[in-house]
Order: sequence, then structure tokens, then C-alpha cells
Amino acid sequence: MVAVLYFTASFNAQNTKNDTLPKEQKIEEVVMIGYGTQKKSNVTGAISSIKASDIENAPVAGRPEQVLQGRAAGVSVISNSGQPGSAPTVRVRGITSFGAGSNDPLWVVDGIVVDNIGWLNQSDIEGMEILKDGASAAIYGVSAAKGVVLITTKKGARGRMNLSYNGFFGVGSAARKLDLLNATQYATIMNEANINDGKAPVFSNPASLGTGTDWQKQIFNSAQRQSHEISISGGSDKSTFYTSFGYYDQQGIVLRDISNYKRINGRFNSTHKVFDFLTVGQTFAYTHVKAQGIDDNNEFGGPLSSAINLDPITSVLATDLSLPVYTNNANIVRDQYGNPYGISSYVSKEMTNPLAFQETQRGRYRWSDDIVANVFADVKINKHINFKSSVNGKLAYWGNQAFTPIAYLSTANNNLTNSLYREMQKKFEWNTENTITYQNKFGAHNLSILLGQGYYEYNISYGQGATYKNLPVNNWEDASFNFDVAESDKTSNAWDGKQTHKASYFARVVYDYNNRYLFTGTLRRDGSSKFGRNNHWGNFPAMSLGWNISNENFWPENNVVNSFKLRGGYGVLGNDAIDDFAYASFLVPGSNYTSGDNIIRVGYAPSTLENPDLKWERTSQINIAADLKLFRNFDLSVDLYRKKSTDILRRVELPGYLGLSQNPFRNIGDMNNDGIEVSLGYKKSWGDFGISANGNFAYLKNEILRLEGDKEFVNFASYQTLGQVSRLQVGQSYGSFYGYQNLGVFQNQAEIDAYRNASGGLIQANAKPGDYKRLDANGDGKIDDNDFVNLGNSVPKYTFGFTVNMNYKNFDLMVFAQGQAGNKIFQGLRRLDIQEANYQTAILNRWTGEGTSNTIARITKDDPNQNYTKMSDYYLQKGDYLRLKLIQIGYTLSQDAAKTIGASKIRFYVTGENLVTFTKYTGYDPEIAGGDTFGIDRAYYPQARTFLFGANVQF
Repeated sequence: MVAVLYFTASFNAQNTKNDTLPKEQKIEEVVMIGYGTQKKSNVTGAISSIKASDIENAPVAGRPEQVLQGRAAGVSVISNSGQPGSAPTVRVRGITSFGAGSNDPLWVVDGIVVDNIGWLNQSDIEGMEILKDGASAAIYGVSAAKGVVLITTKKGARGRMNLSYNGFFGVGSAARKLDLLNATQYATIMNEANINDGKAPVFSNPASLGTGTDWQKQIFNSAQRQSHEISISGGSDKSTFYTSFGYYDQQGIVLRDISNYKRINGRFNSTHKVFDFLTVGQTFAYTHVKAQGIDDNNEFGGPLSSAINLDPITSVLATDLSLPVYTNNANIVRDQYGNPYGISSYVSKEMTNPLAFQETQRGRYRWSDDIVANVFADVKINKHINFKSSVNGKLAYWGNQAFTPIAYLSTANNNLTNSLYREMQKKFEWNTENTITYQNKFGAHNLSILLGQGYYEYNISYGQGATYKNLPVNNWEDASFNFDVAESDKTSNAWDGKQTHKASYFARVVYDYNNRYLFTGTLRRDGSSKFGRNNHWGNFPAMSLGWNISNENFWPENNVVNSFKLRGGYGVLGNDAIDDFAYASFLVPGSNYTSGDNIIRVGYAPSTLENPDLKWERTSQINIAADLKLFRNFDLSVDLYRKKSTDILRRVELPGYLGLSQNPFRNIGDMNNDGIEVSLGYKKSWGDFGISANGNFAYLKNEILRLEGDKEFVNFASYQTLGQVSRLQVGQSYGSFYGYQNLGVFQNQAEIDAYRNASGGLIQANAKPGDYKRLDANGDGKIDDNDFVNLGNSVPKYTFGFTVNMNYKNFDLMVFAQGQAGNKIFQGLRRLDIQEANYQTAILNRWTGEGTSNTIARITKDDPNQNYTKMSDYYLQKGDYLRLKLIQIGYTLSQDAAKTIGASKIRFYVTGENLVTFTKYTGYDPEIAGGDTFGIDRAYYPQARTFLFGANVQF
């Protein structure tokens, strides 16, 4: 079950005279519905709208997806990482697929279908519409099951030229740190673990070690962030244009020298009225990104994980150079003064000194160049019929470069040769769409008919990479492919992408009678090369109805319910976001063989079993809703929906003796989502002070209905030596956590002896006082994996947020907060296979004797009772939190003051982001998504607490 709650409020100092206008004089709000627009009052689907005015003052952290957070009911936006440039997880009405299909929504920018919007400049966005239900999204057919986000960029307007500047500069830092053991505490815990296992203590005098090294202090730093954007727009009766240039630069709060993100972008949009009947236009956007990043949410290495797990006894710089680790290794990493970095004698494997690690990563970066453009022609055949044709495309280049020096970080991280690697990839995708629209009014009858056709080419791509080893230099500044290394030290590779294509035909009829009775019907037919020859084509129908009851003659004028509309719809959608040619079997190398001469020959074998019956996942959705205006100032919308996904694609497990390198895909799963969404708005003004408020709430119940082969569950996410920690379980929600339920801690031997089965045998024969007492869930008298029970949901049950905007005269204030509740987080911060890894200070509340603790078991490395080596509720914490996400205070200069520099508007503001988070979760950040694997914290890069100063200037 998931619920989403958002609240938005705006207090406006301006007189809102529109509120007092008669209904027939008010400006009708228009929303995008896919290949057209519609009056909001006549919309019959579930569509959420976000306008430029809603987002222009919110300085989001480099990703335009963040502007959706807290502004649309049923749309969940969760940060995947605080690392600069990291994309958040966006989900529309919950989880649609648990198999091969992606859960990301379909992004459509100016009619161009794109795989992401990381290249898009937030300031260029004119508006966003989220098509949430089957009836509204069905016009996009096979790609629409996860929801559709329509984005329109800004265009020019007729009149004088306008020049605008938007920019800010700020500094961020870590909002919180973990409470880790210091050196004395660490030595005490390690000694106790050895003693509990019958071994001698390691440290003779823990108190003499003091506090030791704070590794978190070594990796966290202040980080600058800045954004600057200039736009110019204008036009005449014949032509309009909009152009913009932007620069964004963000440093990371973890080792900023190897964690940073820079983006440069430019845009040019124009329209031209060639003849009275012909309008042509184009949009063009270019974005260049260069970034460095660290491994985060990864327990197997990286500076965050190392800082958590390294012992605090090891110093940052080596203090005893006579130790063998320093005398026997000439390639020890050193600081700028030649001092060797410290190497732990206790914690090894991938855990390394993060400052030494940083020195080996300086020569690594990734880059991308994206060009997204379209051209269109709009022909007005007569006053009722319009024809529009467009060609849209995205050309992307991206790659990375990495220099790996000769370096000794630990026994497990020892590079004896250096290498330089460079990779470049290119992908081109394009489509053409043609639509013809008929619109007419017959008395009180309004009719619009759309017919359309589209053709789409995807993944026209290739890539190549090269590696040089044993370069004569050992620093990234001098590393180059111009060095003439031996041929045996040169390797290269290249590949071609699997090109796919899709053909589509679609139609829509929109009808209303006197703005009272509303009807929309849609049909789309898609054919895709991604699916088997028996299921190339699919049909996706939808229908919705509406009734503006308050427009009926019998509806009395009153001050309570001013308008009332009922609407409902049903639609069938598809999900084609799966592996290319998943139905096919390809010959792959690797099946080598020998003949009588004992010579090894390269052999090829089928990669998997062919499945010509493979078909797309289908999602049917019914939506019933009501829209009301109450007391002249309140707007209320309530939506109820059921969303069912069938034929979900997953790989099925086959016996290993078949010799397949991959298990084949099958349509084997079903899943259901039921939900409620409520939106409430309020608008009022009193002289110089006004208020507009908008809030929304959504509730979602998710349930898996069917898995392959009538299985009750399949394992989902795993963690280190614990193995599987979550499941896809029939009858439960997506990604639920499963493991042992702890009933407390055995306080003495008598309690262990009293915990017996029906036969009188001990249920936990290996237990000792201080070990966990586990629930015998199936009652078979023993504890094993069959006693795993549902321990909680990974997906939040409730998500909430609110925004408050106040304006008084020239001052304005914006406050935004958001949070979630009802979910569990698996905290996987400590390396379980490194017995000497550090702990958080919560371990100080462990069991040390009878009555000392009933929640945390005794410390032991051998762990015969599997207190810490088997999944249990010990690893789960509540994920509830409330975060004060943003506070912004602004001041707009008077027009007379602005005119002194020739400006029409000058506004300055200060902003604080992520100021306070109220939570009981002990990790860095409770806002955890992880793509489609929710709720597993493997050392998330925390979001920064940032203070910004910005300005908006218009000329």
C-alpha cells in the first residue's frame, strides 16, 4: 500500500480581480492532452498540470525531474543520490512492472519521445502535463503504461524583445553524519567479540587509543553550486523566437575533486507564419555534460563505504613506516608532500583509505553531448481541418575516460601496471508523426476528431573503446594515447547497437454537448520489432465520459457548490521498455571445444530459447472522479482508480544442463494497484495580502497477483552474505522484506532451555545467552529459512508534502516540505564479511549480561546463532521522515528602481535547501529509492544542506 500526500499554498500580494469576474468572462485554462489541447473544465481523464510559474523560482539540484516533487498527486519523485547530476526515481501511480519492463514514465518533450530529460534546462520549461490514467495516456499506446509526462518548452511571443537572467550561487554541506565508534569504543567491541568466541582480546589497552580517526570528517567537504541562464525572446506578426543559454556547476559534498557535475546548454525555438494557411517551426536544444562521480549505494568499496567500515585506529597518514606494509610495497599512494597514506591492518578487501583512493581517481570522468530537435509544419486546410507533420530526433554522444595508476591501496587493491581507457558511444533516434484534426461546432454540439500516424526508429547506435597499458608516466595529467606502447599493451573493442522500430496508427474523438456531457474515445495500434512474430501488433483502446452537472439548467446558483463535474474512464496501455529482441535466440561465443588434435576451437551456441509468442505487458486502468468548486474559493478533485498489469515479462529459470547462457523471457506475472487521489485548492485575497493554496493526497495499494509456474514467491534483492532480503510474493506488495522475526534476546540459559518444540527438543540448540530468540513461524520445531515472514514494505505507504508561497508588497516567501511514512529501510551499511569492520554507536547498547538489552544481540564473530549473518528485522528501520526541503525569501525592487538600469523587473532571493529532517532512521538519508529496488541503503550519497543567493532580472 502506498499513499502520496502533497500540499501547495501560495500567498499573493496582488489583487486577484479574476476571482470576482463572472464565470463567462473568466479565462479558460487549457491543458495538453497529447497531440492537442483541451479546456480543463472539459477534461475527462486524470491529468496533473505544472506551469512555468510553479517552478521558475525553485532552484532544483540540476535535474528537471525534481520540479515534479510535491506538485502532482500520485506522482512520486524520490532522490536516488545526493551526488551531483544523479537522476531521481519518478513513478506515476506506483509500480507497473516487476519484470523486464521499466517503471519510468514516458517522457515527451515538444513531441519528441526521449529516454530521459537530464539534458533539459529547467528554466526552458513552459509547462508539464502528467497523463496518469488509462484514458488520457492511451493516445501513446504501447509506451504509456508507466504514465506519460508531456513537456512543452518556452516559445517567443509577438511584441518587444525580452531579455531575462536567472541565476544563483550557493554552498552546501552534509546535513548529518553517522554516529560511528571511535578508536577506544572500537577496540572495546573487538575485544569483547573475541572473548565471547573464546579467544584472546586483540587490544591490551583500548583507552590509550583515544578517539582515533574520524573518516567521515576526511571525506565530507563544503561544496559550491551555481547556475546562470540568459534567455531572449520576441517576435512579430510573422515570426516568433525564444533562445536561451545556460551554465550549471555543482560540486559534491563527498570528495568534491572526484565528485562534480558541469552542464552547458543552449536552445533555439522559432515559429514562422509563411502563409495564412501555413505555419512552420522548429525546436533545437544542445547540452554538454562533464562529470566525475564516486561509487555510492555500493557496499563493495568507494569512499562512503570505506569511511563507514574502516577502523578508526588507522591514521590518515602512515605513522610507523617500519611496518612491512610500507617497507615491502614501493607503490604506496602518497600525498602531495610525499607522505604515504595510512593502510589499515584490520579492515581489508575493498575498504581503502578514501584519501588515497581519491588520488587514484582523479583521471576519471564521463561526458555527454545531446542534440534534441524537431521541425514541423502546420497546414490549415480550412477553418475546420488542420494537418500537422513533424520530424523529431535525438542525437547523443557520450563516453568516459579513466586513468588507473600503479598504486598499492591494500592487498586486495594493488595495481601493478597503469592503464588509460577511453570509450565513446553514439546513438540516434528519430520519429515522424502526421496528424489531421477536424474541429467543428454544431449549435450546442462540439466535436473534435484526430487521426494520426507515426513511425519511430530507436537505438541506431555503436560504441568503441581502447586501452593502453604500461604507459611511461604514472599521473593522469600526462597520460596520453600518443605514447608508443607495445602492441601487446594495446586492446580495443567495438560494438553495434540493436536497432528497433515501431509503427503506429491512432485516433481520438472528443465531443461535448453544451459543455455538459463530455466524451473522449481513443484507439491506438502499435507494431514493434521488439516482440515475437506472433505478436508484433497490439491494440490499445480507451474511453472516458464526463458530466458537468453544474451546467445543467436545474443546477441552482449557490455559494456552496459552485461547479460540479463527474468523470470516469477506462483504458488499456502497453509497456515495451524491455530488452531489444528479447524473443529471439542469438548465437554467442564461449562454447569452445576440442577435436582429436586437442586444438581448442571457438564454438558458438544459442544464448537462450526463442519465444515467438512473446508479447508486451498490458496495463488496464479504470478511473472514476469528481471535480468541484466550493464556496467560490475552493477547488476539490477526487480520483479513484484500479490499475492492473498483466503478462508481465520476466526471465524464467531453466535447468543448467540445457547449456543456455541466459534464461528466456516469458509473460508470467500479474500485479494490481488500487488508489485514491484527492486534490484541494484555495484562493483568496485581502487587499495587499492574498493566498492561494493547493494540496493533494494519494493512496495506493499494490499487490502481486501471479508469478511464473504458480510460484508463491521469487527472490528479489540480495545483500552480501545474508542472501535474499526481499521478495516478490503473491498477495503482498512489490519488493517486501522477508526474514526472521526476532522475539527478543535470550537473557539466560533457562530461557533457551524453555524454548522447545512439541517433541520437547530445543528450538535453538546453538543459542547462548545474549543471542536472538527467533519466531518459529511454521511451527515445525526448528529455525530455518522456512520461518521467514513478511517484515514490511519497501515502498512507502504514505508520501506527503506541502508548499507555501506568501507575497506581501515587494516581499515573497516560499516554504516546501515533504516526507513519507509506512515503509521500512534495510540498512546495509556494514560489511558483514569483514569481521573487523566498524559499527555505529548503536552497538554500544548490545547485550552484555542479563537484563542489559532485549533488542541487540551479543557481539560475536563466529556467530553460531546467526544473529547477524541471517536476514532478520534487526536490519530494518522505519523510513518515516518529514523534511523541510526548501525555504526561500525574495524581494522585488520597485519598478522605478529597476528602470534605473533599464530593467522591467529585478528580484533577489535567498534559499535554504534540506534544512531539517525529522526522522528516526539512523542512516545518512531516509529518502531512498534505488530505481526499482526500493528501500535498500548500501551507503547512499546524502543530499546536501545548501544555502543559495539568487537573482531574477528581466529587461
